[in-house]
Amino acid sequence: MRQQGVHPEDAESTSGASSRPDTARAGDKDPEETAAGEEQQVSGGSDAGRATGGATAKIVEEAHADEVEGDEPLLPARVHRPSDLVRVLAGVLGIVLLLAIAAFAHGTTSGLEQDINKGTGQAPDLFSKLAGLVSSIAILLVPVAFAIERLIKRDGLRIADGVLAAVLAHGVTLATDLWVARAAPGSIRDALTQPAPGDVGSLTDPVHGYLAPVIAYMTAVGMSRRPRWRAVLWAVLVLYAFSMLVTGYTTPFSILLTLLIGWAVAYGTLYAVGSPNVRPTGRTLMAGLRHVGFRPVSAAREEVADTQETATDRGRRYFVTLEDGPPLDVTVVDREQQAQGFFYRAWRNLTLRGFATRSSLQSLRQALEQEALLAYAAIAAGANAPKLIATSELGPDAVMLVYEHTGGRTLDSLADDEITDDLLRDTWLQVKALQSRRIAHRRLVGDAILVDRSGKVIITDLRIGEIAANSLLLRMDISQLLVTLGLRVGAERAVASAVGVLGPDAVADCLPMLQPIALSRSTRATLRRLARERAQRERDAVLEASRLSKQARSEEAAADTGADTEKLDKKTVRAQARAEKRALDEALDDAREEDLLTLIRHEVLRIRPQAPVEPARLERVRPRTLISFIAGAIGAYFLLTQLTHIEFGPLVANAQWGWVAAAVLFSAASYFAAAMALLGFVPERVPFRRTVAAQVAGSFVKIVAPAAVGGVALNTRFLQRAGVRPGLAVASVGASQLFGLGCHILMLLSFGYLTGTEKTPSLSPSRTVIAGLLTVAVLVLVVTSVPFLRKFVVTRVRSLFAGVVPRMLDVLQRPQKLVTGIGGMLLLTACFVMCLDASIRAFGSEGTSLSIASVAVVFLAGNALGSAAPTPGGVGAVEATLTVGLIAVGLPSEVAAPAVLLFRLLTLWLPVLPGWLAFNHLTRKGAL
Repeated sequence: MRQQGVHPEDAESTSGASSRPDTARAGDKDPEETAAGEEQQVSGGSDAGRATGGATAKIVEEAHADEVEGDEPLLPARVHRPSDLVRVLAGVLGIVLLLAIAAFAHGTTSGLEQDINKGTGQAPDLFSKLAGLVSSIAILLVPVAFAIERLIKRDGLRIADGVLAAVLAHGVTLATDLWVARAAPGSIRDALTQPAPGDVGSLTDPVHGYLAPVIAYMTAVGMSRRPRWRAVLWAVLVLYAFSMLVTGYTTPFSILLTLLIGWAVAYGTLYAVGSPNVRPTGRTLMAGLRHVGFRPVSAAREEVADTQETATDRGRRYFVTLEDGPPLDVTVVDREQQAQGFFYRAWRNLTLRGFATRSSLQSLRQALEQEALLAYAAIAAGANAPKLIATSELGPDAVMLVYEHTGGRTLDSLADDEITDDLLRDTWLQVKALQSRRIAHRRLVGDAILVDRSGKVIITDLRIGEIAANSLLLRMDISQLLVTLGLRVGAERAVASAVGVLGPDAVADCLPMLQPIALSRSTRATLRRLARERAQRERDAVLEASRLSKQARSEEAAADTGADTEKLDKKTVRAQARAEKRALDEALDDAREEDLLTLIRHEVLRIRPQAPVEPARLERVRPRTLISFIAGAIGAYFLLTQLTHIEFGPLVANAQWGWVAAAVLFSAASYFAAAMALLGFVPERVPFRRTVAAQVAGSFVKIVAPAAVGGVALNTRFLQRAGVRPGLAVASVGASQLFGLGCHILMLLSFGYLTGTEKTPSLSPSRTVIAGLLTVAVLVLVVTSVPFLRKFVVTRVRSLFAGVVPRMLDVLQRPQKLVTGIGGMLLLTACFVMCLDASIRAFGSEGTSLSIASVAVVFLAGNALGSAAPTPGGVGAVEATLTVGLIAVGLPSEVAAPAVLLFRLLTLWLPVLPGWLAFNHLTRKGAL
């Protein structure tokens, strides 16, 4: 390890630098060895002190210098590194690719083997025998020698990990040999084996039973991190592979498979049992500081909030005092700390466009160099940043960066009245200095902004920053700082301070970046918490208004004792209901609060009305898109496997087109039924024809969104455009969904009961219905017993009763509306069931038809799964469920598959074009 010391210009001013020569390099030793060496130095000093007399106090002081105040508590003995899991997956993928090549490229593998055998056959016989002898001995002696070296240094945990990995690798090789010999395709067997020399009729081993364990052992004990041992290991492996190929005891694919199995098993073992925790202790830190020329007296661990983001982005920080000179701030980064948040960073790198976080597999050397580069670049740009004066490695698993001590408090720790306009201006000036040199900070949160005793703002935590940053990253920094400051001083002051330093145009350009995905992890968590609190306040306000309204009505009725309540006409009752609704709406409007991002946008637009407000597309892949693609692929695979055994030519020729026409009519009638089901829960007057057109437009919407989401959003929007107030529109759609869910469950149970009694004279329900009821009961018990789930359900039910139930009470006062809504739901289900039944009859014969009850049960189950599936329109899930359900109730697969395809064609795919036309028409008319 090259030692990076103090800058020449800082040599005189940095009094912590030691004048004694020290040629030892901290990077060449393990943390345990470094600490042990320091202990020996302390002990040696003690003996010398006793010999000379009068040095005991100095020895005690040095011993205390190795103690760190506030160091970590008891650390876990083992840590599970995500990088080990990634290596396991890479190894398994390599094995799969190797076997695929061997299976499908038989000509290439045989030609490669012939070329290698021809080339190795030209080697001198004496050299081949000597190489075989040396490699056979060395491949056993090298692991033993390394084990002895580790045991001498008291590192027995690594040896135990290596032995466990070797045992598991041996078991995997035995299983692989058995699979190749008995069940593998002939092409794979030919690629991995060949006739054994001198043994007629036998084949060589597909996987070397002792080479794979040796590779697993040496990988698990960490030989790859020690250059000398790594060089010896690779030399022995190459020599051994050469000797085995020359003598004809193996094939190239067998060697590669052995390497991959040993490598994958080793890292799988390390991830399963955990790697020994080699995080440097306080003693190691003090020893490392001495090796770079400082003479520390004491160190104290800085206490920070224990969050995932601070753990991965800030490092562990220490305040170190020296024998002479000002104190130091030391940041320590180790491999275990880097492993935290690995999967989060990998997901961000996969899904975000052009501004993802740092490399998921960044090495410690890269982390050290990046932070050092950013520290120097920030100071060169004129920003107030901590001054880096030294860097070093603390063994092979940690690095440290030494800064001049800055002192001060973070923005998060300041009181609200301490955040003055001058402080806000100074903060923006530091960001302006960074952006003048195209430096992006990437994490301008409260704990990255430090205020010293004189009030000067210092920008810290430059570890994940970026130099030569593009405009996207720079604008994200502005939006992040706007939100950070807005959380403390409000949107108005945050925007005003930014405009005063950066100008209105620069602030306006950041509006497209003002979205949660562009903010830091901790900021998003804070915004979600504030959103939950706002929603809770709104619900409490509505519930309180409802309580007060009921109390006022009861008091009014009690005061009017002389009135005959039976003579109250319907008009009075409706007036009271309307008054209660107005009170609830007013309470909701009064309690409604805008979120911080919206407030910031309004402030910026007030200054620059022409500023772009459309959020920028920052996601490369959305989670919903990825899940939809995977689910759709699974569904398509299932359908294709079902369709491969069907001959569509004769099937279409023999189809009964009268039933196909009937299925088309039932599909068209479903849109009128859907309009009735919606309007039945809307007391206001809404045009029926336009409502039918909106349901047709829903056929297009549900292709681009899940069925349970797209239809709800479209109907809510339609009702709002039709003149229904937003809160009432949401309540009407919610009431329709609630009644629809209840009807769906009742019909499923009823038809399931009838299906169970079809073949038995007694009225006993089917086992499926009983199992379903028991499952529901178990789920209810689980939800009520788990506090988190119980709170979640109670919160949702309270919000439901706050909005939907009053709307349902309005509908109950109008029997015609209620009959229309429930009748529309029943008619909608009947249309779909009859459409599916007609599709079955179109392709089936007289003896293959099913009862209406069986068809209804299959449809209701498939529709429920389609609503829960994340794919648009339930693609894949509905087809699979309907096909399996029809086959389960006795329909032949050659009839079930085309019937389901016809049903989905009429109810999902063919209405897409009319739905698109209806959607555009309603949009132009202002109805959507």
